[in-house]
Amino acid sequence: MSNPRQQHGAFSWCELMTSDAAAAKAFYSKVFGWTMADEEMKEMGMTYTVLKANGQDVGGLMPLSAPQIQGNPPPHWGVYVTVEDVDATVELIKELGGTILVEPNDIPDVGQFAVFQDPQGATLSIISYTM
Repeated sequence: MSNPRQQHGAFSWCELMTSDAAAAKAFYSKVFGWTMADEEMKEMGMTYTVLKANGQDVGGLMPLSAPQIQGNPPPHWGVYVTVEDVDATVELIKELGGTILVEPNDIPDVGQFAVFQDPQGATLSIISYTM
């Protein structure tokens, strides 16, 4: 695979979910010098912001009000680990005592993701990318 972040087991993406996207954009652009590109995701009913360092995509930012956000979590950063098959990995997580917090969902033109909690309570997201 040409992109090492898209190999099974690699940390591949980070994402800020925030209650104030405009304030977060201003803060992080000043702290890290990130540039940002908004993308309208009509299928998901929201604007997603891609964070860039030196022109390279390094993460994303989305509002906590996005329809995919379940419950009432505080603003937080999430991390994604690449897997070959989200559905199979979800089943393995369940077998090993983990809890699925967000069932597998499709991200148009990107792939599929899910969010889980390990048996000790830590949360992590998994993702498989569409080739």
